[in-house]
Amino acid sequence: MTVHPSLQPSIDAWTHSIEAIVELVKPLVESEWSVATDLPGWSVRDVVSHIIGVECEMLGDPRPIHTLPRDLYHVRSEFARRMEVQVDVRRHHTALEMVSELEYTVIRRSRQLRNETRKPDAEMRSPLGENRTLEFVLRQRAFDVWVHEQDLRRVLGKPGNLDSPGAYVTRDLLVNALPVVVAKRAKAPADSAVVFDVSGPMEFLRTVRTNAEGRATVDGSVSLGPTVTFALDWDTFVQLACGRVRPAAVAERVKVDGDPELAAAILDQLAVTP
Repeated sequence: MTVHPSLQPSIDAWTHSIEAIVELVKPLVESEWSVATDLPGWSVRDVVSHIIGVECEMLGDPRPIHTLPRDLYHVRSEFARRMEVQVDVRRHHTALEMVSELEYTVIRRSRQLRNETRKPDAEMRSPLGENRTLEFVLRQRAFDVWVHEQDLRRVLGKPGNLDSPGAYVTRDLLVNALPVVVAKRAKAPADSAVVFDVSGPMEFLRTVRTNAEGRATVDGSVSLGPTVTFALDWDTFVQLACGRVRPAAVAERVKVDGDPELAAAILDQLAVTP
């Protein structure tokens, strides 16, 4: 246990997911490391490289001094360039080198987390280059690693852990983002209610209500006569909210009732990850 138990759920979720990733990639042959994932321009190797790179930065390791090639079509922002350095520097690493570095990084990070003595509200530099609290950063790491675990599982054909500790962290983060999606991005009208009815391993129902001032809140209560209702499974919700698929690609897996224009706007703006 850490000194502050409020950090433990995020640490447990991170541990569960990153250990699952190690077990997923250890048996892979060399060619499987080059299989493309749902992330533009990123292979299995690239996803694992990203995870290793971010965890190394959490350990305080210096960022690699590396110049990116100019022909990386998927790198379109400064944020993407920052993330890509840790990926591109490992693009020619072998399967053995990747697994060895991943395992060693997990050992180092696990030790660091076990010895964590800072308070949850201690300010630190996040992997995104922002000043955030320790509690926020650890929660984001649990979220990021679980989502990438699912990226790897989809492309490798090994589904699982859709209801793991990381899934609970992810659910809460994505649900908390829904008011911004509905009210600010999709511009839901005043006094509207939008229901997300999610089935599967992480079954839940949430209603986003927009008040007369255009501010939105989310809760688990049922709405009578909602403006829009979405019914979809948990995996589809995750893929949409994490920008892994476009709404048109999973239209048959999303049942929509209510205002079609507002529904289309919400689905178009549902991706909350960079």
